[in-house]
Amino acid sequence: MIKMIATDIDGTILKYNYEFNPAVIDCIKNLSANNIPVILVTGRMHGAAKLVADKLDLKTPIISYQGGLIKDGDKVLYEKNLDPAIAREIINWAKANNIHLNVYINDNLYVEKDDEVIKRYILQSGLPYIVGSFDNLDLRGVNKILGIDYNDSDRVSGWVEYLEREYPNLYIVKSTPYFCEISHKEATKACALEYLMKAAGVKKEEVMTIGDQNNDIVLLKSGGLAVAMGNATDELKACADYVTDTVENDGFVKAVERFVRV
Repeated sequence: MIKMIATDIDGTILKYNYEFNPAVIDCIKNLSANNIPVILVTGRMHGAAKLVADKLDLKTPIISYQGGLIKDGDKVLYEKNLDPAIAREIINWAKANNIHLNVYINDNLYVEKDDEVIKRYILQSGLPYIVGSFDNLDLRGVNKILGIDYNDSDRVSGWVEYLEREYPNLYIVKSTPYFCEISHKEATKACALEYLMKAAGVKKEEVMTIGDQNNDIVLLKSGGLAVAMGNATDELKACADYVTDTVENDGFVKAVERFVRV
């Protein structure tokens, strides 16, 4: 019996135009009303994830930064940040290779240029960002670093391969075709969800996990029932117990209706 649902946000419950289908909102509210907690598990910064939780009337803990932070209201339950020296090395590498970086420190977003990349990025949330040189940033409390190239997915894959080779003790993942995410090795969706499962006394087989991108592979493997969206990557579908419909066609809702008794 499913007693908890852990879901990715973008491409899973939230459409590519950053809107919810009404059926998804109704489904999640019905789950909450029947005491089946829905846990948001996302690479987004906490502030952006909180906007989604508020729209869905969710009061459950939020897993953000790929698992680098869990907050329950204002209370921090779990936090894994990058070492400041390593963060500085990665910033210098990116600058030498003309790579756009978003740097997240204590849930604030920093960029060096107010350009089209960051303007496109914040369309999903509208949250503020801080522009200025990274040279003088205090790098204590770095939640994660995000490299972005909206024009060349292969280039992003190259960053992932390089960083995995040079920094085997970090968590490096290509979370979308355009995003390379760099985090603490224990800042994963799996680590964070396992923490919440243990705290709630919920067994693995009682958790349904659902997502759409390769950063959701570890998420799906950490639950008992692994669901991939119809719009998921082939790699994620290969890890799933079940492939549902797409985000546009209420795949989340259809999976809930198939597997969850409310």
